[in-house]
Amino acid sequence: MIGLFLQALAVDSTDAPPLVFIMAMVAALGIFVFLVLLFAVYLYLSFAYSAIGKRAKVKSSGLAWIPFIGPVIVAYKASKMKAWPWFLIIGLLIPVVNVIAHIAFTIFVVIWHWKMFESVKRPGWWSILMLIPIVNLVMVGVAAWGKK
Repeated sequence: MIGLFLQALAVDSTDAPPLVFIMAMVAALGIFVFLVLLFAVYLYLSFAYSAIGKRAKVKSSGLAWIPFIGPVIVAYKASKMKAWPWFLIIGLLIPVVNVIAHIAFTIFVVIWHWKMFESVKRPGWWSILMLIPIVNLVMVGVAAWGKK
């Protein structure tokens, strides 16, 4: 496979070992940078949702530190809504049903964020902006640390 790739690049086979090593190093560096950025976003969101939980007077705002699901739990607790939509997570494990369950759970996450933003005296429509990448990081930061 690599031989075909090197032929496509018109590279001599004598240059192959250094070239393969360089390609492997670039790939490893890319993975490392990705993991560092992922960890930085995790830290930022955990601090932000923890601060939002404190502003919304959520008793367990430290739950924001649970990877992947923690911010959603804090948004749910701040919204003071019913817990039954969490059962949609079970639907994510069932083939075919998971598409519908995923859409429904996403709608509930938007609703929970809407109520969460209102509980910290921010406009609820910001939750719709949370669907836009990068903008969601700004919205959460403003809600967490912006002036009241």
